[in-house]
Amino acid sequence: FDSIVSNCQFNNLTMLLIFGIGIPTALLAILSTFIFVSTHYFTQHNNYQSILKSAVASTVDLEKTLGITHPAFEVLQKDVVDEYGAYCTLYKHKKSGAQLLSVATDDDNKVFGITFRTPPSDSTGVAHILEHSVLCGSRKYPTKDPFVQLLQGSLQTFLNAFTYPDRTCYVVASQNTKDFYNLINVYTDAVFYPRAKSDDRVHAQEGWHLELEDKSQPLTYKGVVYNEMKGVYSSPDSLLMRASQRSLFPDNTYSVDSGGDPKVIPDLSFEDFREFHNKFYHPANARIYFSGDDDVYSRLDLMDEYLKDFDGSDVSTDTSQIKWQSKSYAEPIREKLPFPSEDTQHMVMVNWLINDKPFTPEEEITWTVLDHLLMGTTSSILRKTLMESGLGSAVTGGGISDELLQATFLLGLKGVKEENVQGVEDLIIKTLENVVTEGFNEDAIASSMNTIEFSLREFNTGSFPKGLSFMLGSMSHWIYDKSPTEPLKFEGALADLKKKIAEGGPKVFTDLIKKSLLENTHRSTIELEPSKTLEEQEVQEEKNRLEAIKNNLKEEDLETIIQKTKELKEMQAADDSPEDRATIPSLALSDLNREITEYPIDLKKEHGMTVARHEFTSTSGIAYAKFGVDLSDIPLEDVPLLPLFSRVLMETGAGEYDSVALSRQMGIHTGGISVSLYTTPVMTEGLDQSVVTDCETMVTKLIIKGKSTADKTTELFKLMKLVLEEAKLDSQPKVIEMLKEKKAQLESQIQGSGHSFALQRMRSRYTAAGYIDEIMGGISYLDEVKALLEQAENDWPTLLKRLQSIRSTLLSASKCRDGMFLSLTGDKAVLEKVQPSVDAFLTSLPGKEDGEKFQNFNKDIHPWVAQAKAKMPVVEDEGFIVPTQVSYVGKGGRIYKEGEKVNGAASVVARHLRTGYLWDHVRVMGGAYGGFCVFGQGSGFFGFLSYRDPNLGKTLDVYDACADSLEQLSKDMDQEALETAIIGAIGDMDGALSADQKGWTAFTRWMTGETAEHRQQFRDEVLSTKPSDFHDFAERLRAMKDPSVAVISSKGALEEAVAEGKKMILKEVN
Repeated sequence: FDSIVSNCQFNNLTMLLIFGIGIPTALLAILSTFIFVSTHYFTQHNNYQSILKSAVASTVDLEKTLGITHPAFEVLQKDVVDEYGAYCTLYKHKKSGAQLLSVATDDDNKVFGITFRTPPSDSTGVAHILEHSVLCGSRKYPTKDPFVQLLQGSLQTFLNAFTYPDRTCYVVASQNTKDFYNLINVYTDAVFYPRAKSDDRVHAQEGWHLELEDKSQPLTYKGVVYNEMKGVYSSPDSLLMRASQRSLFPDNTYSVDSGGDPKVIPDLSFEDFREFHNKFYHPANARIYFSGDDDVYSRLDLMDEYLKDFDGSDVSTDTSQIKWQSKSYAEPIREKLPFPSEDTQHMVMVNWLINDKPFTPEEEITWTVLDHLLMGTTSSILRKTLMESGLGSAVTGGGISDELLQATFLLGLKGVKEENVQGVEDLIIKTLENVVTEGFNEDAIASSMNTIEFSLREFNTGSFPKGLSFMLGSMSHWIYDKSPTEPLKFEGALADLKKKIAEGGPKVFTDLIKKSLLENTHRSTIELEPSKTLEEQEVQEEKNRLEAIKNNLKEEDLETIIQKTKELKEMQAADDSPEDRATIPSLALSDLNREITEYPIDLKKEHGMTVARHEFTSTSGIAYAKFGVDLSDIPLEDVPLLPLFSRVLMETGAGEYDSVALSRQMGIHTGGISVSLYTTPVMTEGLDQSVVTDCETMVTKLIIKGKSTADKTTELFKLMKLVLEEAKLDSQPKVIEMLKEKKAQLESQIQGSGHSFALQRMRSRYTAAGYIDEIMGGISYLDEVKALLEQAENDWPTLLKRLQSIRSTLLSASKCRDGMFLSLTGDKAVLEKVQPSVDAFLTSLPGKEDGEKFQNFNKDIHPWVAQAKAKMPVVEDEGFIVPTQVSYVGKGGRIYKEGEKVNGAASVVARHLRTGYLWDHVRVMGGAYGGFCVFGQGSGFFGFLSYRDPNLGKTLDVYDACADSLEQLSKDMDQEALETAIIGAIGDMDGALSADQKGWTAFTRWMTGETAEHRQQFRDEVLSTKPSDFHDFAERLRAMKDPSVAVISSKGALEEAVAEGKKMILKEVN
């Protein structure tokens, strides 16, 4: 349920997982764009004044919060972040010394966080294991896992914790005030009074333990964090990042792995684990954060209830101070390390420690803009040069990372031939030298500045809580005893940067490159060389270590381990008492909104195409546009080309612009343009929308998304039209580069996120829609990418002809307009202001307004379906071999047949399985990092999945036993447990959305044919769930039609499973 964040990873916020459900890629993008306002990018356009004015909240009530006092707290600071209408008061609890930042805004998505400075001294993973463990019961809430009970039955919009290299954060968010304070109480009691300090079984479960059930068996290591980190250390990208961080920080806490090294984790004793909490989890070492529209005095009152039991502690604050790493290298250093791979390609990263004293605000801003100039887009000079060099297949690193005490700059290449390793380092240095000599042109600077300022002022975090973005931005300074509000402001720093650029032009950036990179000898180069035997060696090393331990144990010691194993399993399997369960605060069904939420949509046919407008109260002067083109006339054989085609539209140039100039035009005039694919089954006309279908009616669109201020939509639409009609498809070197990068990306993803690929593979066996998805993004897509790369290198004319054919088909003058749409989201003023630009755009598009019509996609079988059915894989059990120390285990099939009706209660049951049975048996007892399930209402497909799993065959057995457990649950379930399950399901349905997300949601509901009546019926069925629905679902699991398995794992683990009787066809992924 947590996330591990390394210094080197954090610029891209490579968090790992929220309990079995990977943190969505979209969320990571939101975080990396918006969290780090301390170093965000600032520029100017006059039209941004309208954004600022509309973004600032009404001051009447918010100003009053600055005057709120509480007898238990003293006020340290009052401040207003005018940029976002945030009224901030920094308090200090008089008795305990805890600092509390109260941020009053008009945001109903309320956020609470408590952060401790937790610098580890070794790589036992103590900070990470403790982060897992404190949420396993506490003084007031003694159940085994209050966290899971909150997941099961709250309306939370965020519920998580994450470990940095030097701090640990616990965060909750909710739009419901009662729910919000319930969550706060559980989290606060957990961090200060965890059961884990007195019950060593928690440390054993979440961290590590020796497991033995019979003396004749070998000893094994088990533990959630232990297995999680084995998965992390199986990832070459993660190994490279960790080695890079360690190389730059030999003398402080960043030299060790706060997440834990699997080889070192078993060195952590329970006593050291407990002492770590005693040392660092004291209020004096805490930073407590609130934001949203709840009552400020109530915040203080609630916290005082917990803090008043503590006196101040200089020990916690003194021992948690982070030591500065000096720039001590007289000359750059180099390291070569192995990584598990069947390939012959190396990885290389060049790394700098940027500062050994605090940045000034001017330096922070300048570095962030410089990072965008060098690495921010595919046309940025350093990233572009590396990718076009032919020295490697994909860029790695990401540039600046500045969320910790000291900033680093990292970049390199994957897929490098051994003889080119030195060439990568030389090219990076040479490129930087050329930039210093030649500088950046005005368009490059203007583009980077505008792109970043737009993001900063827009502050659109989607469904991710804005308050959490504020908290993490604030924490980048506050945790190091600096002002928590200064990093949230930008106007002053913006003015200073503009003045500098006006006076010195690009010199402000080139001087920084020269000083901080080229003349900086505190640099390291890390080379990872592939090893075909490393995985096997590490497995054998662990086996030898465990054998040695067992051989040195006395009989009574073995008996003790057997007894502790038994006791731990009994504890894990035991149910919480009704009295303990009753301590967890919860909502009642009466607290829920029984009505669905609908979003505005105004549909019209204009110029021969569908135009939808979504009007909201305020979108901060920004217009959001999504333009779609129908894909259904593309032959299925070219469907795997569509992801490449989409990228080519954006990255090879268009019309008069080369790729660099096009990117700069987008940056100067818009808040961003992107191209994506949208393929989904839709409701079939004439059928009950609750009925399962074969998913043969589909919508398939290519979508160009863009946003800009209202007075820039003319430029926005011109650029959207330009990439669609005039993208340069004939760039063979660029296409080869893209395909190499995609191949490397897929290979890494299959190894590190195998659960998602296992799911796609299983779905591809049951419906044509599932097959189509898999050939555009699954394991089969990797094979397609390899074939396309071969064609691009050896038969370019044929591949170019295919790309050109796709575009000509999309823009067929006879019918293309009928398949086009434009979805616009904005406030009233925005929609009125953009209308002339909309009219000009629509009239300029190709095609006849009264041309041919596409089929009715909500009624007729999609053209791809018949072709797909002929190519769909047979239903069989497959095991895919990759270098890894963990497994990703999937099993699934259809539990509803075509024509059967699915009641909304089924979603409640499926969700309960995820947070109940699978959590307990796959994660808690099995030691996997995640165990979960998915259920498709429209297809009737149900799938089990595990993530970073130490087991394979045992996990499949757990899946097979699920129906029996569910059947028993249906008999034992009381009303409280049932209501908890319903509340959690409703919470999933009612997440917070931004205005542009609401607009797109409204449009996709229309496009897929989903009616408001069906949505209300579904909600009513969820609210009416009964124990008998759990029984019915269990019967369907037992009767699953043609179940099949898909597993991503190591060769050894798969062969062992086969030897134990799990029949699978084994296939190498290489």
